[in-house]
Amino acid sequence: MSGPGGFEPGLFEPDPDEVLPSPATGLPANSAPGSAASSHRQMLKSSAIIGGASVINIAVGLFRTKIAALILGPAGVGLIGLLQNLVQTASNLAAFGLGTAGTRAIAAAGSDGAARARVRRALLGGSLVLALLGGAATWLLRVPLARWALGDTAQASVIGWLALGTVFSVLGGAQVALLVGLRRIGDAAGITIGSALAGSLAGVGAVVLAGHDGIAVFVLAPLAAAWLVGAWFVWRLPPAELAPAPSPAAVRAEFRSLLGAGAAFLVAGVGTTLAQLVARALIQHRLGAAAVGQFQASWMISIVYVGFVLQAMGADYYPRLTEAIDRPADAHRLIDEQSEVALLVSAPVLLGTLGAAPWIIPLLYADAFAPAAEILRWQILADLFKIASWPLGYVLLARGAARTYMAGELAASAVLIGALWVLLPLAGLPASGIAVLIAYALYLPVLAVIVRRITGYRWSRQVAGLFAAVFAAALAVMALAWFSSLAALTVGALFAAIAAAHALVRLDEALPGFLRRPVGAWRALTARRGRRTRR
Repeated sequence: MSGPGGFEPGLFEPDPDEVLPSPATGLPANSAPGSAASSHRQMLKSSAIIGGASVINIAVGLFRTKIAALILGPAGVGLIGLLQNLVQTASNLAAFGLGTAGTRAIAAAGSDGAARARVRRALLGGSLVLALLGGAATWLLRVPLARWALGDTAQASVIGWLALGTVFSVLGGAQVALLVGLRRIGDAAGITIGSALAGSLAGVGAVVLAGHDGIAVFVLAPLAAAWLVGAWFVWRLPPAELAPAPSPAAVRAEFRSLLGAGAAFLVAGVGTTLAQLVARALIQHRLGAAAVGQFQASWMISIVYVGFVLQAMGADYYPRLTEAIDRPADAHRLIDEQSEVALLVSAPVLLGTLGAAPWIIPLLYADAFAPAAEILRWQILADLFKIASWPLGYVLLARGAARTYMAGELAASAVLIGALWVLLPLAGLPASGIAVLIAYALYLPVLAVIVRRITGYRWSRQVAGLFAAVFAAALAVMALAWFSSLAALTVGALFAAIAAAHALVRLDEALPGFLRRPVGAWRALTARRGRRTRR
């Protein structure tokens, strides 16, 4: 659950006609509790805000990655991926799960201003202490980290600079956690855009001017930009969100509570990022630095195209689910709706990308990255399971079942590393994508069973049918790709168009007017044809 702006103030502030969630129910305030259209509208609105920011972030990120690929080649892109994983692992360790615990605590506080203020101060103040400790530890361990992750102690100076990345990442993560807990989705989107623009400008400039010597700046610039832009959004929070001022003793007690709640999230988060780091290290040791670059290229595309769905889940769905988790009927409805919306919105992109993978890779990187297309296809299949599993994973977070969540994440990470260890000598580079698919394909059903035992929730027939249909279509495109890339492209585009049309029809009442009108016209046309046929 990661992903952290230069928007003018008020651009994403609610307008009088906006459907807002009620703190008492977690449902849109101007809708009936059972109004699926209003709840879908809220989810789509959040997805549109976060998704719009993600589109800009994607465009800027693709430009940044394209420049890096052209200048540095697969080995340079692979090194960037390893360094980014190192920063992420170090920052997850240093943050101690405080961000996830803080978001949950703020959302659970509801309209209690005193509780929100107490959590805010504990979250931001505690994160500052943890960030400094984490940065110091990263710098002190720079030599062994360089030897283990990069196999070259000469890179210790580069690892040393990553200490700043640890500090920026922990502080920026706490700011985003606060804004998400307060449901300030527009501000979170602003951080995404602002950090992408400023970070890319500095990072690309460093690589263009200094080549490989600019890689550290390339990795650090977006993190520093996210912290700076996030600080501005936190500073401009309305006074009502900051008062009353809690006592130091209350803040310390809240900080200890957040640390206790965050411990399991720490283990789960570090386990996940450490697994990714170990995976890249395994690929580098077995297949070389260029293979890591191929894996990184496909991984970045995979993360990019589903990022807008997953980020919207964290910004909107998680706080709403936390508020409703003790009301089973409302919680089950939210899980079903979020699962359906996530699959509907992501299916067209997933199927289209699956068919067009051999053309997307060279377009976004360079011809030297063509082998990454096969990895990308396997990862896209894995992403379908990932998208379906995230709404269920948030159930454990909202319920506070931290140890269960931790155990599931660690088990999935262990499966990923084990599959890589076995498959890399047998299948070579494609094993890096197959291992991801195996991990998520096992994780989803196990998570579904756990959630059912804890909350009694199971997928509705509609969600299960939608998942099965998208999975069958993805398998068909994947099978065609073995025989003809052009056939896979054609069928993938056809399935993507069908999925997009189905999403428009299914979410008709939740769509804005300019999209609802053509859908209504299509419904009317098909209804007339049906009447003529019956005659």
